[in-house]
Amino acid sequence: MRIFLFIMSFCFLLGSCNSKVDITESSQLSYELEKVVDHDGIIWSIEFLDNENIIFTDKEGQIYTYNGSEKNEIEGAPEIYLNRQGGLMDIQLHPNFQDNNTLYITYAKKLDENGGNTTVARAKYNGNSLVDLEDIFVSKQSSEKGYHWGSRIAFDKAGHLYFGIGDRGSRDINPQDLYRDGGKVFRINDDGSIPSDNPYVDKIGINPAIYSYGHRNPQGIFYHPETDEIWTNEHGPRGGDEINIIKPLKNYGWPVISYGINYDSTIFTDLTAKTGMEQPLYYWVPSIAPSCFEYLDSDVYDGWNGSLLVGSLNYGYLERLTTNIFGKVNYREKIAPEIGRVRDVKVSPDGYIHLAVEKDGIYRIVPL
Repeated sequence: MRIFLFIMSFCFLLGSCNSKVDITESSQLSYELEKVVDHDGIIWSIEFLDNENIIFTDKEGQIYTYNGSEKNEIEGAPEIYLNRQGGLMDIQLHPNFQDNNTLYITYAKKLDENGGNTTVARAKYNGNSLVDLEDIFVSKQSSEKGYHWGSRIAFDKAGHLYFGIGDRGSRDINPQDLYRDGGKVFRINDDGSIPSDNPYVDKIGINPAIYSYGHRNPQGIFYHPETDEIWTNEHGPRGGDEINIIKPLKNYGWPVISYGINYDSTIFTDLTAKTGMEQPLYYWVPSIAPSCFEYLDSDVYDGWNGSLLVGSLNYGYLERLTTNIFGKVNYREKIAPEIGRVRDVKVSPDGYIHLAVEKDGIYRIVPL
């Protein structure tokens, strides 16, 4: 009993082990926002070729670079299926990009008369174009629905590539059905082949790239260097956005369990927990619409190192979260409040946080 009371007291001091954490408008760190790139389209993803050169995607199908003074469109982008939330999406450099010039993109691809789905491609970057572009993963099922494409990419330290596909707007069909690709997190090798230790590699009829299931729309993902884990955030409906730590074979519950409700305020499930289904590390009510996810490994910002960075589409700010010794969220604050719909957040090689803001451009956060 004393041990229990001690743990509960410790949780109270460090931030609740289970309860919600209020967000604050203030920060102990002063900073300014420096606009780096003007762009009136929807920048879906940004990456850094080096400290000076940025490469980024526009949802409508273009890829651009910015060298510190001018923006240039590069050739060789794939033909996309522009459908509501789908288009040209993530861009990610190979972990050995400086040696092999290889990068990866995700995009909505037209598959057949029934529509399209999320595709992962890799290519070589040669300075003004992409060459040797090839699809290394194409989802098996197509849909005309333009929702929940997932699509962010992360590499673990062993070089495995992870990405998510949302439920594609088919809530009651895809996420809990292992024979369908929607509502899953996938794991492949950097050439598109399947790791031999993937959980469903020997299961007939199941896509061997599937790593976990029961997801609504995982749109933020990063590899956590301190815990050697893949973390995601995903959109809930009205409430119930989640942070999850991805484990093989695990079922993350959508739509059987959820902390959200329908957009029209009706209830689709009475359950927030069920045996055999994972609980989120954290969930947001109301929804912030988390668009991206980054772990801050930087000494540029005093007191911020180790923070979690999440872009909010719904409220137009960057959210910074911290966790306590139990791994639970114990602090939240707004960074760059009202800047606009933050579609991506990335940390440059020299440690500066950069934000991609829809129909505006790219900003750098500079501490004062």
